[in-house]
Amino acid sequence: MRLCTLLLSAALLSLLCGCEQPDALARIHARGELVVVSRNSPTTYYLDRNGPTGFEYALAERLAQELGVDLRMESAFNLPDIFSKLQRHQADIAAAGLTLTEQRAASYPHTSPYLKTTPQVVSVVGSSQPRSIPDLGGLKIVVLAGSSHAEMLRALQSSEAPDLQWEEIDEADTMQLLELLDAGQADLAILDSNEFTAQQSLYPRLQVAFDLASEQELVWYLPPDFDNARLLTVIDEFTHRLQEDGTLARLREQYFGHTPRISLRGADEFALDIRDTLPAYEPLIKQVAKEYQMDWQLLAALAYKESQWDPKATSPTGVRGMMMLTEPTARELGVDNRLDAAQSLRGGARYLKDIVRRLPKRIQEPDRTWMALAAYNIGLAHLEDARVLTQRQGGDPNLWPDVMERLPLLQKTKYYKDARYGYARGLEAVTLVQNIRHYRSILALQEIPDHQPLPPLRTEDYLPEVLRDIELLAL
Repeated sequence: MRLCTLLLSAALLSLLCGCEQPDALARIHARGELVVVSRNSPTTYYLDRNGPTGFEYALAERLAQELGVDLRMESAFNLPDIFSKLQRHQADIAAAGLTLTEQRAASYPHTSPYLKTTPQVVSVVGSSQPRSIPDLGGLKIVVLAGSSHAEMLRALQSSEAPDLQWEEIDEADTMQLLELLDAGQADLAILDSNEFTAQQSLYPRLQVAFDLASEQELVWYLPPDFDNARLLTVIDEFTHRLQEDGTLARLREQYFGHTPRISLRGADEFALDIRDTLPAYEPLIKQVAKEYQMDWQLLAALAYKESQWDPKATSPTGVRGMMMLTEPTARELGVDNRLDAAQSLRGGARYLKDIVRRLPKRIQEPDRTWMALAAYNIGLAHLEDARVLTQRQGGDPNLWPDVMERLPLLQKTKYYKDARYGYARGLEAVTLVQNIRHYRSILALQEIPDHQPLPPLRTEDYLPEVLRDIELLAL
């Protein structure tokens, strides 16, 4: 049976090669594999401890499932490499947070837009802030090589700002731009708004100076010289359906939606605590998380929000320990010493897992986790009141963004007087969840460099010196 399938695939590919413009969709089905090239970055596609992840990966994975084929992701280490892979027909789709530009559209077929973003000028807090394009003259600006931002700067230089100066960085990850800016090696960086929002937590000294242009559309690009009509139709119908059923909004919220809610001082303190305090407790946190089948960064973020990783923490209300358990809750969880870090972490993990288990099954991840964290703070009863209120107001009680919007209303008489369980500090619960998400994202981003694939080696990097000399003589 396997041999017959291979022979059929070979026959189909042979037939396709005889056409002037092979059908792109037929090639994917014949191969049984969708090949997607993407930038290796926190906002698009990367490998974490659990495997591949990222916004673009999540979309590509769903498309492959819809097509009934396997997904193979290819990493590009700069933007020109993405389009080079398309040009050489080494990928079926480029899904990499790519802006729609006239120059790109002239060479590569593209899908309908699936997301919008705004190009932003990013600066260091406290420096002299540019407020408009004329203020950019004479400042060192960094952008990704081959990016739409570089195209914008060239257009501005020729039209209204001849003294513009910038450097194009040959990388795929905008984190490199933020590193240069944070280290004082550049005055400004230009990023898309969604990318800066997702990574700003790592760079509390950086801020948006102003928007360089209006909203831009993001699209997927396809290889030239193929008949892409059917594939484009399938992709556009696919993304339209994801927009209609709310999946796209949920993915966008999952990967870009947790806006920072802590002060600059708080962000600095967290960075210091990651360096100075976390190493002493990280092995224990990872061990407890493994025992309870939890994401260790989530448990660490919750512990930080509760006690700043202080096992001796005590509040005026009597909650104590790293997970700040009340005495009755500790007793119920079998914790006899709340000041013992291991007992406290296990008690907190058990408590959170129990809340997750008790939530209605129709609440899916990641909303399930965010709601469980809110209930960890205000209790399942008040969370249920917020879900009921959400449904009454036309929202979806199974989605965290909708419930998050209503939780603070439980502090207003107009709403809590009709709630079954009355008043609740809903805003505090929302802030707790969003801060935990923020802390967790920082911890997760810290691990990305450990999992990133290395770029291809250059010949001169690994050939013995004698062979390099021979190669030079041959030239």
